[in-house]
Amino acid sequence: MRLRTTAVAAATTLLSVGVAAVAAGRYATSAALKPVPNRPLPNEAPLTVHATAAGQITLTRSLASLRPGTYGLTGRSCHAVVGPVIEDAPHPADCVVRRLERVTHGELTPGTRVRLTPQVHTGNPRDTLGIDHADVDVPAELGPLPAWFIPGERSTWVITTHGLGTTREHPMVVMPFLRQLRVPVLDLAYRGDPGAPRSEDGISHLGDTEWRDLDAAIRYAVAYGATGVVLHGWSIGASMALHTASNSALRHRVIGLVLDSPVLDWRATLRALAAARGIPAPLLPLALRAAEGRTGLHDSRLPEVADPERLSVPTLVAHGPDDTLAPWDVSRELVHRRRDLVTLHTVRQAPHAAMWNADPKAYEEALRRFLIPLL
Repeated sequence: MRLRTTAVAAATTLLSVGVAAVAAGRYATSAALKPVPNRPLPNEAPLTVHATAAGQITLTRSLASLRPGTYGLTGRSCHAVVGPVIEDAPHPADCVVRRLERVTHGELTPGTRVRLTPQVHTGNPRDTLGIDHADVDVPAELGPLPAWFIPGERSTWVITTHGLGTTREHPMVVMPFLRQLRVPVLDLAYRGDPGAPRSEDGISHLGDTEWRDLDAAIRYAVAYGATGVVLHGWSIGASMALHTASNSALRHRVIGLVLDSPVLDWRATLRALAAARGIPAPLLPLALRAAEGRTGLHDSRLPEVADPERLSVPTLVAHGPDDTLAPWDVSRELVHRRRDLVTLHTVRQAPHAAMWNADPKAYEEALRRFLIPLL
């Protein structure tokens, strides 16, 4: 009898531990992968506003606030655009002064907590950039997807897909440049985005299922006159582009890929996201196992899509060594093994999906050299 009681107690304990482990894994997965609109990624430390003046803002001194380039600056009820560091502006030793381009909404008062984000613009192309556009719905697997369409004279379209922590407002950074090339642009909101249908589980699959929304966008473009498309994706949007170029029934219409900070190693990205969200290190293996169960991802899923031998169109990769969410070693390996098709635009001192932000002129020049032969 005593042995039976001990066995029952042990089994109950193991069951409780198992249930707790599953719950912990699901929690960690949700914390890392659940899309939250307009929520900057946690890899950027929060900053404090210390002062503002005409065209200037003083922020906490950190590696983030010292980065070169142009960024959005977002807080709980404010958004602004900041430019480069002003080296000769007087400031306390623990602060840095950047150029304040504009305050989009809200107030930047001393003490306001903010984060840098690669999403520079808010609103829509017409109100924000003065670029005429049409609001369109793209028929897709889970329901209609909202998109902005910017007309152009060419028959090759560029379809843009944003990444983690941003919305379809992020690709607006390249719209003025693409307009100069007179190329039509379709900027897509996909599953989980504001105004778009949600997936059943409500979490990101890091492009593994989202690519079907991009496939639907190609169908839409072809139906409205596109003879070819270039897929320009950031973060998981870049992974979506790779999936689509490999698996779409219309992949013959894809004539080029632009991959900005592509997520090619889902395990590394999930670990980094979970750790940045404050998930304790002992729970990270549980988060990985839970992610496999909830999303269907496994060791071979993304690597097979990033297989250099599966690439068949010219590809521009924009990436750099300071990306802590999507290791750029995988991108470099892709470039190394397919030098006949893949070009690497290396960007230093840029966080995830902020390759344009760090040096807009160099980014757009690399984009121009890549796109012109395809148009």
